[in-house]
Amino acid sequence: MMKKIIQQLAKSEHVLLASHIKPDGDAIGALLAMGIALEKQGCQVVLFNESSIPEVYRFLPAVGRIQKKLTDWQRFDTAVILDCGVLSRVGSAADDIATIPVIINIDHHTTNNRFGHFHLVDVNACATAEIVYRLILEMKLDVDVAMATAIYTGILTDTGSFRFSNTNQAAFSICEAMVAAGVKPSTVAQHVYGAYSLGRIKLLNLALDSIEISNNGYLSIMTVTREMLACTDTQPEDADGLINYARRIRDVKVAALIHELENNTAPPPRKQYHVSLRSDGSVDVSNIAMKFGGGGHAGAAGFSVESSLVELKQTIYDLSDGFGESCHLN
Repeated sequence: MMKKIIQQLAKSEHVLLASHIKPDGDAIGALLAMGIALEKQGCQVVLFNESSIPEVYRFLPAVGRIQKKLTDWQRFDTAVILDCGVLSRVGSAADDIATIPVIINIDHHTTNNRFGHFHLVDVNACATAEIVYRLILEMKLDVDVAMATAIYTGILTDTGSFRFSNTNQAAFSICEAMVAAGVKPSTVAQHVYGAYSLGRIKLLNLALDSIEISNNGYLSIMTVTREMLACTDTQPEDADGLINYARRIRDVKVAALIHELENNTAPPPRKQYHVSLRSDGSVDVSNIAMKFGGGGHAGAAGFSVESSLVELKQTIYDLSDGFGESCHLN
């Protein structure tokens, strides 16, 4: 399949590259590395992500070229969709993207539904950035420092700094090669992990105070509302990574972060929420996410839903029965 994708890209002229809403380091890193590579090949490239880029990733080369709004979709002959298990993960532009003649699906999620015309899906890859790196090598392109920085960041963040179970031998060997290409690990780490705004610290305080624990201690739920963002003068991307605090509580097997979404159109008291799930490895949270039309990995998954907050919390607790004693709201 990789050979067919390379052949398709070689004859493509106007290429759209997109990754999922609420992008993480892998979605952004894979998008940038692939975009730079295709430009080296002579393609006219447009980078797209519907969400704002989190501040911690704005240091990446070419990140300012990522557009949030597009028109004139008919100009594209090919779309490359990165780090998305389903096409709808790109957001409200999914229907427009679906009209592009050729769609290439590059991903590593176990829940990928093989959308598009060409699929390069490797569930054993540590990150989509790993797959992009292999594809770039097969395209016989040199990896410059900009591409290397994007790939390194994608792998570093998606493996949790090499702490998560998806950390494989390739994660280390590719990152070694990226350092040889000019990446400075200390610089990347400083941007990704080194500094937070005062508002994000205040948001963290509110999010920690929202944590609820099931009666058996196996499940934790953290909540981030629009009101919390407003009173701390923060943006939705400032909630990235907060779930890890709920996950690290002793005895917790699954942590859920309930994030109230913007532009709610649901009738009160119902609202639109995104739920991020993290597991200690004993529970496959992708199975939970799939029940709601979402997806992801065994250790990290998510879904979006319309519900009241009380109903949503109870639903999550009820679903947790399979990994411990019966869980109920405190």
